[in-house]
Amino acid sequence: MHKQAILLGSDAIAHGVRLSRPEVISAYPITPQTHIIETLSEMVDSGELKSQYIKVESEMSAIAAVLGSVSTGSRSFTASSSQGLAMMHEILHWVAGARLPLVLVNANRALGAPWNIWSDQSDSFSQRDTGWLQIYCETSQEALDTIIIAYKASEQLMLPIMVMIDGFILSHTMERLLVPDQQIVDDYLPAYKAPYRLDPDNSLTFGAAAHPDLFYELKKTFSETMTEALTVLDQCQEEFAQKFGRCYQPVMRCPEGDEKSNTALLCCGAMTGTVRVAVAELNKNGTPTDLIKLRLLRPFPNRELCEALKDKKQVIVLNRACSYGVGGTLSQEVRAALYNLPQRPLINDVMISLGGKEVFPETITEVVENREQLSSVECNWLDS
Repeated sequence: MHKQAILLGSDAIAHGVRLSRPEVISAYPITPQTHIIETLSEMVDSGELKSQYIKVESEMSAIAAVLGSVSTGSRSFTASSSQGLAMMHEILHWVAGARLPLVLVNANRALGAPWNIWSDQSDSFSQRDTGWLQIYCETSQEALDTIIIAYKASEQLMLPIMVMIDGFILSHTMERLLVPDQQIVDDYLPAYKAPYRLDPDNSLTFGAAAHPDLFYELKKTFSETMTEALTVLDQCQEEFAQKFGRCYQPVMRCPEGDEKSNTALLCCGAMTGTVRVAVAELNKNGTPTDLIKLRLLRPFPNRELCEALKDKKQVIVLNRACSYGVGGTLSQEVRAALYNLPQRPLINDVMISLGGKEVFPETITEVVENREQLSSVECNWLDS
């Protein structure tokens, strides 16, 4: 049923894509995403993956190519990072607006200037409003599994899904994991049958002009589907757990945390692993601290987050993306979600890392131990 392997995070993603059987792949190399498409191209060349691989000259062409292929009813895949994802920005709107199912992996990397190849989450957070679901992964196993889950949810919702891994931290490090058997994946994720597609015998238009009333109605329907996406994604994750034995939720309380603590740390992505170590040490040394991992950014799991944090007095949000002039991008989302709670916790906005700035367990423990000194009004930038 499962094969144990030690894989680079990028190769784990490639195996998740292979198991999902896409018919078309198109991407342009950019560090630290390049390993993903290199491995996929080798799989296609060897015949291990029966897919059409389209070589292109830019990220704009890559997303445009799969926009075309998924419009014809083909399960498709692409990947990017940083400036490459930014170049895709215009077409990201078109894919979502046309209600097309597509899976894109982004290897999180800082946006310039200045030039930087290391990891933060500014590239994907800047695409929050394009209409794509966004899922952030902590481990390579989670990333592999999420690719398969994402295809199932995307094709049920008829909306695209962006899956995030932290560049280098996951993409270029090796992890022991389980690669599922193809047959069990096929049982979970059957072949895609498009409810509508470009077909010369049945003429349809994609992205045609819409007058204001129709435009408004279409966007209202779009918003309603994004709200429904939470339920659909939960169902897909529950079915995955039943078949594969690994469970994922939009908001996850980490076992290292103390659920009864008045203080909670909140983060997303690969940094969660470092925070787990710090929280375990804090609780061992008599500083009760809870740990909440946010897996889903769009649609934002307001209800689930409120439930997880409703009894807390202080929430320290660890950010790896900044909305300059406001503060941590994740903190804004958390504040909005908790605003209507009758008793809101104090929210501390902490900028923990940008551009690959290293985060050590000691960094986290110091933040918690000095929590009384954190500003509740302004973003707290840690000393270099």
